[in-house]
Amino acid sequence: MRKNIFVILIILIMGFSSFQESYSLPVFNSDENAVISIYEKIMPSIVTVEAQLSDGISSGTGCIVGQNGVILTSSHVVDGANSIDVTLYSGKTYTASIVSILGKNNDLALLKIVTKEQLKIVPLGDSEIVKVGQKVLSIGNPFGFSGTLTEGIISRIDYVKNKIQTDAAINPGCSGGPLLNMKGEVIGISQSIYNPDNNKSNIGIGFAIPVNSVKEFLQLAKIAKKI
Repeated sequence: MRKNIFVILIILIMGFSSFQESYSLPVFNSDENAVISIYEKIMPSIVTVEAQLSDGISSGTGCIVGQNGVILTSSHVVDGANSIDVTLYSGKTYTASIVSILGKNNDLALLKIVTKEQLKIVPLGDSEIVKVGQKVLSIGNPFGFSGTLTEGIISRIDYVKNKIQTDAAINPGCSGGPLLNMKGEVIGISQSIYNPDNNKSNIGIGFAIPVNSVKEFLQLAKIAKKI
């Protein structure tokens, strides 16, 4: 009788352990694992940008493109700033300077910080091969909620205006953040949204600057020895 009770207790304990293990380990499908992996890989390369303007603070997102502290963002976030603060994934904040800037149509700017931290740069893809319908991810700091990930597709490619349209949620504060393909490569830089309520919120029409334009900008900055 005692032997039977002992056997039953062992079975119950093993069953409870299996139950605990099955509920303690999160289970994701292949698509979820891919998105999680991309997010965790890219986040250390994404920064928050806050520019002090004469009429208030302009907030945006930035991508680290140089291990020497060069950061890419949207020019409309920092244009005319009296001072610029950049907060890294580590949580540390640095004062940044503008090293190169393009106008409204291109809407790109390069910032520079001085830090001893080991910086991780974003991988740049090829915007020439993007297709309408392909899945994309956007990371930004909408309304100050840093590190926000959204998902969508390429909705349209405007070859005339050189813009990638997406339904991935892009809101104020996301400008300068990356639009990523499912390889985790940057294929665009979030720029703006279109909305009848004066661009206060997103209704699924967002725009990004193709990454190949970013590459040209970086090359020109290198040639001019600005970075």
